[in-house]
Amino acid sequence: MRSCTSLFDWTAIPSFLLPLLLLFSSCAPNEPPAAYDVLVLGEGTGAAAAAIQSARSGAQTLLVSPYEWLGGMLTTAGVSATDGNHQLPAGLWGEYRQLLRQHYGGADSLFTGWVSNTMFEPKVGAQCWKQLADTESKLKVYYDSRWEQMEQREEGWQVALRRKNGSREVVRAKVLIDGTDLGDVAATAGARYKVGMDARSESGEAMAPEQGNTILQDLTYVAILQDYGPGSDKTLPRPADYDPSPFYCACKSANCDDEQAHDCDKMLSYGQLPNKKYMINWPKSGNDYYANVLDKSEAERAAIYQKAKAYTLSFVYYIQNDLGYRHLGLAEDEYPTADGLPFYPYHREGRRIEGLSYLTVNDITAPYSASLYRCGIAVGDYPIDHHHDEHPNAPTIDFPKVPAFNIPLGCLIPEGVSNLLVADKAISVSNIVNGSSRLQPVVIQLGQAAGLVAAMAAREGRSPEQLDIRAVQQAVLDYQGYLMPFIDVPTDDPHFAAIQRVAAAGLLRGKGVPFQWANQCWFYPDSLVDARQLYSDIADFYPNPNPKDSEYLSTAEAVLLLAEMLRTQQKDTPDTEDLQTAIAEGWNTGLRLPSDYSPDRPISRRELAVLLDKWLDPFHAKKIDFNGRFQ
Repeated sequence: MRSCTSLFDWTAIPSFLLPLLLLFSSCAPNEPPAAYDVLVLGEGTGAAAAAIQSARSGAQTLLVSPYEWLGGMLTTAGVSATDGNHQLPAGLWGEYRQLLRQHYGGADSLFTGWVSNTMFEPKVGAQCWKQLADTESKLKVYYDSRWEQMEQREEGWQVALRRKNGSREVVRAKVLIDGTDLGDVAATAGARYKVGMDARSESGEAMAPEQGNTILQDLTYVAILQDYGPGSDKTLPRPADYDPSPFYCACKSANCDDEQAHDCDKMLSYGQLPNKKYMINWPKSGNDYYANVLDKSEAERAAIYQKAKAYTLSFVYYIQNDLGYRHLGLAEDEYPTADGLPFYPYHREGRRIEGLSYLTVNDITAPYSASLYRCGIAVGDYPIDHHHDEHPNAPTIDFPKVPAFNIPLGCLIPEGVSNLLVADKAISVSNIVNGSSRLQPVVIQLGQAAGLVAAMAAREGRSPEQLDIRAVQQAVLDYQGYLMPFIDVPTDDPHFAAIQRVAAAGLLRGKGVPFQWANQCWFYPDSLVDARQLYSDIADFYPNPNPKDSEYLSTAEAVLLLAEMLRTQQKDTPDTEDLQTAIAEGWNTGLRLPSDYSPDRPISRRELAVLLDKWLDPFHAKKIDFNGRFQ
């Protein structure tokens, strides 16, 4: 048999045709394509999280990043002030934050600006991502590399890559993860998607515009400034065609009559970072910039980004020259780029896939009116925050106040395309929900969940949509992730997993509370069980409840109820007295409950959750579909 090299003179083939020939020919110039379990493509925060978790979960994983840094919007795009989830340090987000705290000497050292509890230098954030990635023996990272072509085959995906040195390579993988900011991979792979604002009739959201449109949120080309000290003059050369008027109301000035404008020092301290640096990502008359680059070529995107850069540099010049902060200049030790700016802009929004689940604001404001909450794999607490000031025709939307929320697994899985997952902002949510789901800690969790799912699918030889949702959720819990956004039951609580499982089954429900810029959801573990509410909530598991007359449920009544529910779920159940004896004997030992066992005392929500999880196991008792409905 002749080798591939004997069939073709590969050096004579034009470079622009080589990726196609490599991808679709049956032979390659050297060795057969390298095979991986999971292939992650993209620059996003979710890409790094997905690749790290996939490798941790045992899958041979390749991450292809177009830049020399990992971390996406947190690092590569410079948005190093995290929004939300300060009290919900779920999974890899909590681990990443702990690395930052260790680097800077504690949590207080990260609270340098007023916009966030966790602020850091982008280069330090990138170092932390690299540290996490380098620890995983099953993870290989191709830096400064890009994907060019892809094809889905029966055994998975085959993708042509362009490496840093210009060489081409073809790789294969069982499962493909889109870790791009804009959903580029999913679109190329054939996933259907939405762009812009959903029509009210489509999303069912009362505050959505009557007519849909393709308007995206503004992007921002961030700049990191350094304080070079009194007497320094780091003023940039005056930009060509410089116009200061768009920036007049960035803060109080002689040219601004907006009484709500902040003092200029406060405007700058918004994004103050450690080591006397400042993140310039200012939305009000600042450096937000409108552009839709979704259908543009790489060269066209670069040209648009250059305009966004120029706009940001004009804003920096305004801060230096017009406002007098000449001692603040572009940080020279931050980015290894020719102009000292981040590698690419901060995209708040791109494509949103049509997934197996579609999360709307109705599911967030009233989670228990439907059942999507049962499918949660990530949580968030940030309010709905959209940036549309730079688009002249963007309709005004009266965004509702929302509680803390969770995101269902099906939002990561495109409908109609097998062995494909989305790990960044392009998940299946409404345009309105994107204003809360796009934030960094949430996207880290989305990436981690995508990595878990991809590794599980590759190991089991199934496509992600064929996996058991409860098995995926249990894996999320095993890695200290949240299914439900309870701020009063932290991951180090001995009953964290039990409470999460019982609540995800719907037997004991939390209470959501909109609260400023850090929304909440409470479980109230030490509160007494409201008997009437409980009997209403357990109807799916116990269809013929006999409500008690008392306001609260005693421990003895809870054991009796548990025995009755067990009889409806299975044939062989313990005798009620035997069950009560087993519970009493294991109360402080196996169950690790802190109080003393007393059958006559009202039972707490924590105690009931532990009993239900241990004996009824409602989390696994009934399978659910991707809309959270019991099967």
